[in-house]
Amino acid sequence: MPELLVVSDSYSVREAVKAAVPDTGVTVRELNHGTDVRLVVNGRKPDLIVVDSQIGRMGGMATTLDLHLEAGAGRLPHVPVLMLLDRRADVFLARRSDAEGWVVKPLDPMRLGRAMSALLAGGTYEDTAYRPVTVPLH
Repeated sequence: MPELLVVSDSYSVREAVKAAVPDTGVTVRELNHGTDVRLVVNGRKPDLIVVDSQIGRMGGMATTLDLHLEAGAGRLPHVPVLMLLDRRADVFLARRSDAEGWVVKPLDPMRLGRAMSALLAGGTYEDTAYRPVTVPLH
């Protein structure tokens, strides 16, 4: 049975993620702080972590970077991360932190469900609502 870890200090964000879980067989655990994620992953590895970009004590980017660096050093198992971004400009941060996927708020249950399904299946997900702005150079 897949296990999902949702990390946000916002009750409404955690509830929105739980409501969008694509399968009733998924176990959901919750955390309020990014600083607690490493300990949880070290104790019982989830199949996917969904992390809010704006959380107290350790934001989503720092949490994602920490997990990937620790996994790269062999101190933690690798766990895919889906970042919940506050604005389209934050896609840069998600890419920079090597998140396997991201969704830009406001959270849409359909997009969120597709993103979680893709990452649980071993893929990646880039929110299609994100449209990069290209500026022609003259």
